[in-house]
Amino acid sequence: MSPVGLGANHPRIAIVMTRHLAARLPSRYCRGVIARSPSRALVVLYDGICGFCNGLVRFVAARDARRVFRFAPLQGDVAATVLARHGQTRHDLDTMYVVDGFEQPGERLLSRSTAALTLCRHLPPPWSALAVLLLLPRFIRDAGYRVFARLRYRVWGKYDSCPSAPPEWQDRFLE
Repeated sequence: MSPVGLGANHPRIAIVMTRHLAARLPSRYCRGVIARSPSRALVVLYDGICGFCNGLVRFVAARDARRVFRFAPLQGDVAATVLARHGQTRHDLDTMYVVDGFEQPGERLLSRSTAALTLCRHLPPPWSALAVLLLLPRFIRDAGYRVFARLRYRVWGKYDSCPSAPPEWQDRFLE
């Protein structure tokens, strides 16, 4: 049984338990928690002109043996549609999003550190261990995320346009 973190809505609670036990708890305690083996695809919305973001997408796609992730640049129509459904705009390119349950009832939009750590949770070890940082309060995680997001263009550079995906991954990119 894979572990499920508990405490997304109660940041002071830091309990790790099996999915079997989590299923027995009232849903209010497990809201915001995504199990390690999702039954639906997760879509990563990333800044397509950011050097780091493109490298991250290649890194994730290469390690996603279960093919859980799909990808779409924030500059595209798919991202504009998803963000509009959730009352967001794509003008904030400093934010990475993960869409849980893309185009399904109950679709959820995760952002910043929650999105990044959810992405890590679904990767193989040792990367999945980074998900333990979800136990930190979101304001602390997001503060670190914002600092990193401001520095990424300076360190990793910026493309003039979104690079295309390698042919073997084309089916995983929504545009």
